[in-house]
Amino acid sequence: MSEGFYCNIMANSITVEIPDIGNFDSVDIIEILVKAGDTINKEDPIITVESDKASMDIPSPADGIVAKILIKVGDTVKQGSPIIELSSTEEKVDQPPKEKPIAAEKSVAEKSAEKAEVINVHASDLNCDVAVLGSGPGGYTAAFRAADLGKSVILIERYSTIGGVCLNVGCIPSKALLHTAKVITDAEDTGSHGVTFTKPEIDIEKLRDWKSNKVVKKLTMGLTQMAKQRGVQVIEGQGQFISANQISVTAKDGLQTIVGFQSAIIAAGSQPTKIPGTPVDDRIMDSTGALELKDIPKKLLIIGGGIIGLEMGTVYDALGSKVSLVELTDGLIQGCDRDMVRPLHKRMAKRFENIWLATKVSKMEAKKEGILVYFEGADAPKEALFDRVLVAVGRKPNGLNVGADKAGVAVDSQGFIATDKQMRTNINHIYAIGDIIGQPMLAHKATHEGKIAAEVIAGEKVEFQAMAIPSVAYTDPELAWAGITEEEAREKNIEIEKAVFPWAASGRAISTNRTEGMTKLIFDKKTDRIIGAAIVGTNAGELIAETVLSIEMGADAHDIGLSIHPHPTLSESIAMASEMKEGTITDLYIKKR
Repeated sequence: MSEGFYCNIMANSITVEIPDIGNFDSVDIIEILVKAGDTINKEDPIITVESDKASMDIPSPADGIVAKILIKVGDTVKQGSPIIELSSTEEKVDQPPKEKPIAAEKSVAEKSAEKAEVINVHASDLNCDVAVLGSGPGGYTAAFRAADLGKSVILIERYSTIGGVCLNVGCIPSKALLHTAKVITDAEDTGSHGVTFTKPEIDIEKLRDWKSNKVVKKLTMGLTQMAKQRGVQVIEGQGQFISANQISVTAKDGLQTIVGFQSAIIAAGSQPTKIPGTPVDDRIMDSTGALELKDIPKKLLIIGGGIIGLEMGTVYDALGSKVSLVELTDGLIQGCDRDMVRPLHKRMAKRFENIWLATKVSKMEAKKEGILVYFEGADAPKEALFDRVLVAVGRKPNGLNVGADKAGVAVDSQGFIATDKQMRTNINHIYAIGDIIGQPMLAHKATHEGKIAAEVIAGEKVEFQAMAIPSVAYTDPELAWAGITEEEAREKNIEIEKAVFPWAASGRAISTNRTEGMTKLIFDKKTDRIIGAAIVGTNAGELIAETVLSIEMGADAHDIGLSIHPHPTLSESIAMASEMKEGTITDLYIKKR
């Protein structure tokens, strides 16, 4: 409603009138939701009206007691028609803003967010309690949780399937391909202990079909079914805020649907970062293109030594590509301790054709015979020709692409939306979760935030209090870490004790011929409690969960060491690292000081 409610105010008596109803001259009253004597709150629905296109609720502009009903079901009303007389219990009735709200310049969302008036610029085609923009892990979790808590929910997704980047073109398909890669490389490694396999034949069409139809499709169909079971309405199209209470959804055919909401959750995610000046050529891929697996290039260059680049390098190397990787910084996977990255780098260096650190790609040229790449740096190689190039230099949030400013939501220049611990933006009834609110850009973080947002909307007293968010590189070997890293502790002047257990002393690691791994635990020297952990080695992503629980529970080395772990397992390396700290380990000989 572009100009808010019409209220004729005399003392504490208010005559509530039909507000601006967009492009409609008149609407019919199909339901009266209150009766004389009812006590109602601001924004409680008073009546439901219907046009030839949609129905919508007209909410109360103030707290008060209904003194008199001025209309009846079946009446035709228009803007300015009186609805009810309300005896206001508010000292002051807030008047609507003269102009549309403008995003405030804030680095963080304030705890007392702005209470936005219900403002619609057009009549809504659909109305709901909660509109969720984006159906990734955070978005669909928020939608499902809100529905479970009794809210009417509309889930808006620009693609034809729900699940977002993670399920469709990210976490899930990449893990399917990484599993295949692991089978291939494990088979190669068994030759050292007496079992030799012939070189595998790659049926790329069948592999693509398995990834897309046996893995991804199974999960997306499951989500679609769960949405139906919960009564969550899914609308396909590009969503854009047009006011603080409406989102316009544009379908592929151009058809627009306006969704009115009481609360909204922005879960619009992120997109791959592009390198300026990159030629437009199908042979230059982002992570989505790499997962399409159009072919297996003979020579592949990966730009970026982060998790995505290394995972895709692991896949293409196993499938037969000669992989080269270039990284601008002096090390792979920045953010994790260097000693934990080292075993991964060592194995990658043996499998990849080249790893160039502290090297920049200065230019790319699309040639008929391939992509010609030029490099800069102290040890930069000469220009080289590649069949394909994967650009994996990070992701950027979609905050500037959803019309958030039309709702008054503050978005910074990078596209991030600031929130408080309850996931509220600077607009009280609009929330944001996932990649769009900041690092780390991880699906499991978004899922947790989505539940919080839904529960806060439902009136529950919850907030984001996670002490550790695990990160995992599903490479070979895997690398996982959570909580405070050793490098971070030094930067923050936190006194720590660290305990490291090498997998060379693990019976399970020796029996699988993968002894390059290690487990490191970091303890606060003052409290003796675990505050961080890192694991490199087979299944590190599965093992890290125990340390996350330990951090959340405030466990010390004694607690972890006394928890009996099964033997022989890789998980017992966590207990043994604790014993290293306590000085009670028997699986290694540590000379007494």
